[in-house]
Amino acid sequence: MESLLGEFSVGLAFWQAMLFLGLLLLLRKFAWKPILNSVNEREAKISESLELAEKTRAEMETMKAQNENLLKEARAERDAMIKDTKETVNTMIEDAKGKARVEADKVQSLARDAFTAEKVAAIAELKTQVASISIEIAEKVLRGELASQDKQTTLANKLVEDINMN
Repeated sequence: MESLLGEFSVGLAFWQAMLFLGLLLLLRKFAWKPILNSVNEREAKISESLELAEKTRAEMETMKAQNENLLKEARAERDAMIKDTKETVNTMIEDAKGKARVEADKVQSLARDAFTAEKVAAIAELKTQVASISIEIAEKVLRGELASQDKQTTLANKLVEDINMN
């Protein structure tokens, strides 16, 4: 096994340690500062991004709550508008029904009055016609009765007696 590892040399170990320390010093001077600066900058950016994300999340929660409140208000307003509209429609329908009833009553009353007037006019006309026909019949009967001179004289005497009695 010693052949694989070889012999240990103090001089070689010393130079390897010196090279390692020199490399560490060079890396510290030229590489670690830029690396640490970029790591610190990245850490600051990540921290800022996390803070911004947290603020954004909080704002989103606030906006979500505001949106929900707005939606509730809009729904309540919509429901109130629908209720008002229904009430208005029902009122308009009831008013229209009332007006229609009043108009129907007026039309019915006018029709009744017109019918009554027509009835009275028809009865008056019928009475006039009956009177006219009665007069014509009486005239014809009287002509038949008074066709002879004797009948005329008898009727005249009878009428004079009736007048004298009254």
